[in-house]
Amino acid sequence: MDDYMMGVISRALKITRSFERKFYSLLFFNVSLLSPYTTYRISTDVKVRSLKSKAAPFYSKSREETFSKAFPSSLFRVQVVLLGSKPRQTSPAIRAESKPSSPTSNHNLDLRSSLASVKILPGNKGEPKPRSRGLASADLICEPKLVYGEAGYVLEDVPHFADFIPSLPTYPNPLQDNQAYSVVKQYFVNKDDTVAHKIVVHKNNPRGTHFRRAGPRQKVYFQSNEVHACIVTCGGLCPGLNTVIRELVCGLSDMYGVTKIVGIEGGYKGFYARNTIPFTPKSVNDIHKRGGTILGTSRGGHDTSKIVDSILDRGINQVYIIGGDGTQKGASVIFEEIRRRGLKVSVVGIPKTIDNDIAVIDKSFGFDTAVEEAQRAINAAHVEAESVENGIGVVKLMGRYSGFIAMYATLASRDVDCCLIPESPFHLEGNGGLFSFIEKRLKENGHMVIVVAEGAGQELIAESMRCMDQKDASGNKLLLDIGLWLSQKIKDYFSGKRKNATINLKYIDPTYMIRAVPSNASDNVYCTLLAHSAIHGAMAGYTGFTVGPVNGRHAYIPFYRVTEKQNKVVITDRMWARLLSSTNQPSFLHQRDIEDSGEDDKASLEYFETDNGHFVGEVCDDVSSTL
Repeated sequence: MDDYMMGVISRALKITRSFERKFYSLLFFNVSLLSPYTTYRISTDVKVRSLKSKAAPFYSKSREETFSKAFPSSLFRVQVVLLGSKPRQTSPAIRAESKPSSPTSNHNLDLRSSLASVKILPGNKGEPKPRSRGLASADLICEPKLVYGEAGYVLEDVPHFADFIPSLPTYPNPLQDNQAYSVVKQYFVNKDDTVAHKIVVHKNNPRGTHFRRAGPRQKVYFQSNEVHACIVTCGGLCPGLNTVIRELVCGLSDMYGVTKIVGIEGGYKGFYARNTIPFTPKSVNDIHKRGGTILGTSRGGHDTSKIVDSILDRGINQVYIIGGDGTQKGASVIFEEIRRRGLKVSVVGIPKTIDNDIAVIDKSFGFDTAVEEAQRAINAAHVEAESVENGIGVVKLMGRYSGFIAMYATLASRDVDCCLIPESPFHLEGNGGLFSFIEKRLKENGHMVIVVAEGAGQELIAESMRCMDQKDASGNKLLLDIGLWLSQKIKDYFSGKRKNATINLKYIDPTYMIRAVPSNASDNVYCTLLAHSAIHGAMAGYTGFTVGPVNGRHAYIPFYRVTEKQNKVVITDRMWARLLSSTNQPSFLHQRDIEDSGEDDKASLEYFETDNGHFVGEVCDDVSSTL
């Protein structure tokens, strides 16, 4: 690969460093897959030209070449031009989709997800048909629907039955005859309504990315008596799971007259390992008052072929899957297999994570409840700390990769002196370290409270003790207990430095108490809106999507958009500055770390320009919102 190409790749990776993307797209026309996400083989003549300049193309190869560098998924909008040579007769079954308007026209591709324009072609007679793919290949098969409009408008649409099952009949929406909704003006959503991903823009900015607005449509693709819906919960517990289940059942029954609704026990493996539970509005009437999930849950257990076979055997045609990013990846694979088989089955994801790290959406359900419940632990730690001399209260909260619970709980409490999260590295000793800050605060106030997210400081623990890089069945890294480790380090520091310095440290770990409680009032309302949005989308014939609020408006979001990255606290954002102002803690960052972070944030907001000075698209449009 030439040096200029490597330079472009290096810049691309630098720009997205702050977002820690895990899925990448490659500039290509005809590829054969060697291993997911990382290595591709170019096997035809291609020329890639940057839209920023009309200079010589920065990549042109006619020979076969294998390499492992790739471009971030939403970084470039590129122009791919065939040079004239035809693909070899032994070209792979996986090809880029190209529909030229004329023999000499160019192919404009917007690569926004891994192998965005790759599709599986049906095998010829005698050739093996593509088998259902595992969980890791979800984004490789996904084929985004992108609609372009004026002034830089881009609609990232979701799949619809009409895309792969032609000539399906439609029916009037039963809500037209529902007395409860007769008083609502303009209850049905206009088919052209979309929700903007970014609402804070400048006058010269393009309109940017939009998502299809959620809500009921005038025409539906299911009759009430033909719907056979199933609901499954996967992954860890979260406040609000039972509320979502209840509102799915009651919404299907009350709004659309659906009578065949079942629950799948024990997560994904329940599709092929257990019997279903029949649901009625009466049977789920009070479940929102309980924590956990009445269906049970599990991690892993994803076998695409078995799951889809079970869906087909049971006659299910609407699948509602509640779970985190790993679960949504699994839902994406299920949808792709269903689409490959040409089945009229709607697959809908409802994103769930107590950590609030789902990308694109404003927040995840259960988060408000978790922050509220965390106050009890913080209040207890504060009482314990201020009741004794040199009292220190340490509270560990959930937050594997994102520190939203710790940050918001700290801001809500106002009793916390120091908040430690995964996004903000810290050090223990030396100038500006945690130990010196503890000494200072004890000298000033006589007590202090520390809140630490479970994913914070993992690199410090790894340096001081031997640890294995183990993962659970969902692929989540098993973390070492930062709370116990930090508590012991604080004790060792004060007992070693000053023999006569006595501290009274109390460690509180409310982790599983927080996620096992019933959802509060605001989360109950939120879960209702999520469930109803999911139902309306499935009935309208949409499939392969997840639901959630984007800038306060509920929308249908493609699976790949909520699984390609995680939402994280931006430590150069005003919200983190508010926390530092509240706790008066040091930032623990060196100046070079702040500068690097600022450069990444600035680069992520840049736009590429064409020769005439107009913007062609956002480099990245899923930066965390600034409040």
